[in-house]
Amino acid sequence: MLPIIFVVPFIQLIILVHAATFEISNINMVIVDHDLSSTSRQLVSKFNGSPFFNVVNSTFSVKESEENLYNDLANVVIVIPSGFEKRLVREKTGKVQILINAIDGIVAGLSNYYAVSIIASLNKDIIVDWYGVSKGQNQMKQINIEYSHWYNPELNYKTYMVPGILVLLVTIIGMFLSGMNLVREKEIGTIEQINVTPIKKHQFIIGKLIPFWVIGLFELALGLLLGKLMFNIPIVGSLTLVFAVASIYLLVVLGIGFFISTITENQLQAMFFSFFFNLVFILMSGLFTAVESMPYWGQILNKINPIAYFIRVIRMILLKGSGFTDIIPEIISLLIFAILMISLSVWRYRKTS
Repeated sequence: MLPIIFVVPFIQLIILVHAATFEISNINMVIVDHDLSSTSRQLVSKFNGSPFFNVVNSTFSVKESEENLYNDLANVVIVIPSGFEKRLVREKTGKVQILINAIDGIVAGLSNYYAVSIIASLNKDIIVDWYGVSKGQNQMKQINIEYSHWYNPELNYKTYMVPGILVLLVTIIGMFLSGMNLVREKEIGTIEQINVTPIKKHQFIIGKLIPFWVIGLFELALGLLLGKLMFNIPIVGSLTLVFAVASIYLLVVLGIGFFISTITENQLQAMFFSFFFNLVFILMSGLFTAVESMPYWGQILNKINPIAYFIRVIRMILLKGSGFTDIIPEIISLLIFAILMISLSVWRYRKTS
């Protein structure tokens, strides 16, 4: 059990932080340049110089480029029609076609955004170079937008993911261990021996939960230390507040695990039940997908998801420096969940013992 408790979570932390990212780069692109002009070559060079695109092929056949899309050899195709530069000179307008593999909607949307931004950059260069519009002239009025990223200035996705993955690992370990602990007592027959001893019910449950509660806090501390040393995650808020909320959250997780152990007869059943609850809670927690982008019924259902509350809290404290008053609604919700789950566990254990 020791490798499962202490080694596996941190290996998962290192792997998941690098793997679970929405940052998209090296998008495979095919160029179809029918114009072969200086302007079209300028556009191609902009795509070649972009960190987001990787030009894997250049052809004169649109059909061949579409086959690359169908065969997943390319994600984006840029088609520059013949006479592109001439139309820009004569009519001051030109068209470029973008074909995108849209099987993955997120990748397709970002690919389109990056491609349109590069084409807009070329358009700006043409206006300045061809039509004499410079910074010192007022022939074209532009709105300059400056962005300020308060809580993640470098837009480092690891800064956003590490706190959430820490919650994920603490949840999995806590729920699985507490879920299988009592079931193991049933399988080996020691539960009957415990039931006939003078030990009281609440003492038995406390004895089962406290060790895993301490282990969960210890793992969270090691995870935060590892996140700081390896990924340099910011810790703006109070660590005391983080561990105070984590203490409540672990009671919820351990209560769910203990409840699962009271309604199952063997470790395989407990593992499947724990996997089911973990899978649903994690996918709806906001770790990988923003809760605000979920359908309305999903957002309502998410109000009974304890993982979503703790992920929001730990990100608020570590990244924003939120205080106690900022997270009172989340703390109240977690307290209600903790009381409810532990009460259900005690009730169910009394019923089956």
